[in-house]
Amino acid sequence: MLPPIQPSPGEVVVAETGSGRFAQEVRVGRHMLAADEPLLAGGDDSGPGPYDYLLAALGACTAMTVRLVARRRGLPLIRVAVRLRHNRRHAGDCADCEDHPQRLDHVEMEVMLDGPLDESQRAYLLGVAMKCPVHRTLDAGVHMDMQLVVS
Repeated sequence: MLPPIQPSPGEVVVAETGSGRFAQEVRVGRHMLAADEPLLAGGDDSGPGPYDYLLAALGACTAMTVRLVARRRGLPLIRVAVRLRHNRRHAGDCADCEDHPQRLDHVEMEVMLDGPLDESQRAYLLGVAMKCPVHRTLDAGVHMDMQLVVS
């Protein structure tokens, strides 16, 4: 088995743990996380699944972006929370199916703003939420370069 690989700044390293069918060790800087598939997908549910982490990244970025802008603008935001769900919809449910694959990934997001905000402030912060960097990345699509490294 390969020894643990320490990530460089800006890197994430994911490696099998050797226990369970899909269990992974995720290293992000000095942080160690677990990832796995749920029981229904054949995993041991020893950690969040890959889509859970994707949603967590989007939710965290959204909340942080809203908080940053509210603080800069002096808005009376007490707390922001984001609830997310991921599912797949069949292309038959979509009006412009010719430009999409057969199944479309869909993320539902609820942004909850607590505090004495008026309606225009709430609308403004919702617009800000839709512009967080992770949201923009997902909207724009991602180009990935992959290479095989033989050890």
